[in-house]
Amino acid sequence: MEIKIEPMGATQTNCYIVTIENKDLIIDPGMGASQWVLEHVTNPVAILNTHGHFDHVWSNQTLKEKLKIPLYCPKGDSFMLEKCPLGQATPPSTPDYEIKGDERLNIEDIQIEYLHFAGHTPGCSVIQIKDVWFSGDFLFRQSIGRWDFPFSDGKEMIKSLEKAMRIEKDYTVYPGHGAETTLKAEQRAIPFWIEQVRQTI
Repeated sequence: MEIKIEPMGATQTNCYIVTIENKDLIIDPGMGASQWVLEHVTNPVAILNTHGHFDHVWSNQTLKEKLKIPLYCPKGDSFMLEKCPLGQATPPSTPDYEIKGDERLNIEDIQIEYLHFAGHTPGCSVIQIKDVWFSGDFLFRQSIGRWDFPFSDGKEMIKSLEKAMRIEKDYTVYPGHGAETTLKAEQRAIPFWIEQVRQTI
């Protein structure tokens, strides 16, 4: 598995191209991502969104149309692709497949698992491919996603952090912003974050 990374836009949102057996998966194509993606894919098969915020989905529709490939998005966040809850002029897009909670997918013989970790958004998810997590805005290096946005939910964030604590296997974590980390490294800090969230709800 080869992973290409490019931070996009003012929010420096990581766009990923994951190549497995000469097939390219595009994860979270944000603002200005289209040109970089088009220059670096050879056999694109799908666009995958971790959640619906503008800086992760901005280039969805352009790439769907140019590459003629399906778009996958968590069902709980599909409404954000039509109208941005943060007031940004996001180009609207429509998912071809809506992911319902935890769901396993087979895309062109690539095994993918969506893991639902609500809180930052209703549908916020981790995309698991082999021993790698693409964690979107759920989990960062030494931090977690915000839970004070419209449609965020601190109580759901606590449940999601507790769910992440119960996972025994380690994964390399590629977040939506910033540098990579590991699940085990972040599990050491999760109790602190649970308490931080609890104090605000």
